[in-house]
Parts: sequence; C-alpha cells; structure tokens
Amino acid sequence: MSDVMSAVASLPKVELHLHLVGSASVETVLELARRHPDAGVPTERAALAAYYEFHDFPHFLAVYGVVSGLVRTSADIVALVVGLARDAARSNVRYAEVTVTPTSHLRAGIAPDELAEALTQGRQLAAAEHRVGLNWIFDIAGGEGQQSGWETVAFALRHRPAGLVALGLGGLEVGVGRAQFRRHFTLAREAGLASVVHAGETTGPASVWSAIHDLGAARIGHGIGAVSDPRLLDHLRERRITVEMCPTSNVRTRAVASWEVHPLPRFLDHGVPVTLSTDDPGMFGAQLNDEYVRAATVFGLTQAELVQIARTGVRAALCEEPVRERLLAEIDAVADGPQVSTSESLRRDAPAS
Repeated sequence: MSDVMSAVASLPKVELHLHLVGSASVETVLELARRHPDAGVPTERAALAAYYEFHDFPHFLAVYGVVSGLVRTSADIVALVVGLARDAARSNVRYAEVTVTPTSHLRAGIAPDELAEALTQGRQLAAAEHRVGLNWIFDIAGGEGQQSGWETVAFALRHRPAGLVALGLGGLEVGVGRAQFRRHFTLAREAGLASVVHAGETTGPASVWSAIHDLGAARIGHGIGAVSDPRLLDHLRERRITVEMCPTSNVRTRAVASWEVHPLPRFLDHGVPVTLSTDDPGMFGAQLNDEYVRAATVFGLTQAELVQIARTGVRAALCEEPVRERLLAEIDAVADGPQVSTSESLRRDAPAS
C-alpha cells in the first residue's frame, strides 16, 4: 500500500472536474461560516462534518447552495482560488480546470468586473505561489433554468477573464433536459469556448447522448449513466470523448452505492477515455491522490494504468499545446521509473480479447 501511495504521489497530474466552492477546505468554510453566521452553515468542525453527510444528490445540491452563499466578496473568491491551488499542489496537480458558477457569486453581491478581476488575481497567485496552472469553466446551474443560462453566457462573453476555456452545465439533471440549453452552448462555441457538460451523473444514457448531440460536448462530467448503453460507450471511445470520473463524489452523493460497484472499470475495459477528479474535495474529504490510490486498491489498476489515466487527462485538457507537451513529458519521466503493481488479489479481471 505504501508503494502505491508513493507512486501516486510522484505522478504529475491534471484535474479537469473541480468546482471552486466545493474545493474549499474545512478550515476555509469554517472561517467563512464564522464570518457570516446568518448563512446557517455550522461553525464547528464536528457539526460541519455532519452537515456534509449527504442523503442523496438533491440534498447535496441544497447544501452546496448554502455554502456557496458564504462567498460574498472578491477577496473570498481570491482566497478560494489560492486555497484550491495549495490543496491541489499537495496531490502533485500541475494544471486544473476549475468550474465556477458566476450567477451564484453575482447574486451574492459581487460586481461583474470585481468577479472577473478576482479570478484573474487568484489565477496569477496560484501559479506564482503553488506552481499550479488554472483555467476556468463557467457553469450554468441547470436547475435554475434558461434565464440563469443566459446570465452565465452574458457574463462569460462580456467579462471574459484570462483562462476562460469552456462553458459548462451542472446541477440538477432529473427533469432538466440538456437540449433546452442548445442555443446557450451554440453561442458559446461560436465565441471559441468548448462545451463541457455534466450528464449521466444521476440520469441514464439519454442525457449523455443529448449532451453530445445537442450541446456539442467535448467532455462529459461524471457520465456514469452511460454504462448501460454499449452503443454509447462505443461512441465515446470512437469519438475520443473523455469522461471525467469522480468516484468518491458519486459514492458520497449516493449516485452509486459504493466504490466497489462504481462503473469506472467497465469504461476502461471498453476503451473509453477516462480521467479521475475530485469534483468537490472539501465537501467529500478526498484529494486527487486519494482517488488514484483507491482506483489502485479497489479496482486493482496497475501503475501503468494510472499513468495512462493521467495522460488521458492531459490530452483532454483545454490548455495551450506547450503546456500539454510539458505535462506529458513530466508524466513520461515518472513513468520511465520503477513500476509498482497492486496485489493480484485486488486486480480486476482483464478484458476479454
């Protein structure tokens, strides 16, 4: 086990599915909660841990919304970004794409120009202080409807900060058809932003198909509902549409019953490009190294397979080509070292040839 942890720790990584508010450490949330006791977020560690015990996905979204209400100033935004980079660096993350839901911060009273400037300042500090490169995905909260979507697109195009690379869609999936946001994503893609869509997190393959066909998704967030449709898995493999897997998140929100039954190995066996991410590490209590270690110990992935997942993340990243080449070279340098295998008793069955 210690060998696996050491191998994972040494592996340079990217993280492509990471929400700004959900990344906030327990210490940061407690500090904000004590600063804003009217928000209703617990101000003591034990109580906050209990607050983060999610009954189901809608309950998680409700808690996320309350915690998001703690972020009320541009200084709070900068603190979140720098804290995210600090924590990511501890898992040897060199580059991350951070999902920001602008409407939640604008409605909290942060002016548009101030929000854009805070993201820019935080991004610069993340690189200077923690050597973590950051880019942004501006996220539509699907459950808030099309008007919220237009507000998000308008902010993205009028106040476009450095590092904005994509438009995303997250939040509630049940009853929130992906296709209703077709015009939003068309406009964003015409402006040069990629389409990165949550789909199949708590719904079936139809939402993933819609994300691809209606919204032009270049990557799928979560996507676990695709596992029941072999034709969809074929499509993801053949079109090289990367699926951003967040197993701990799926377990904590009860989207799946446990790590042991998570469909990640079935995606890998089918040849679908897969990355590992934490989604909301502050709320779920898992950093990116933890996701990699569990993938090894629960599914029996070898070090070579973990390296391949890291490479897949770099190839799917919306970064500049020199950054991609440097990151791949850093991963290759580690991959050329001694290999560590997991116990044979933990290895998943090899796919049929």
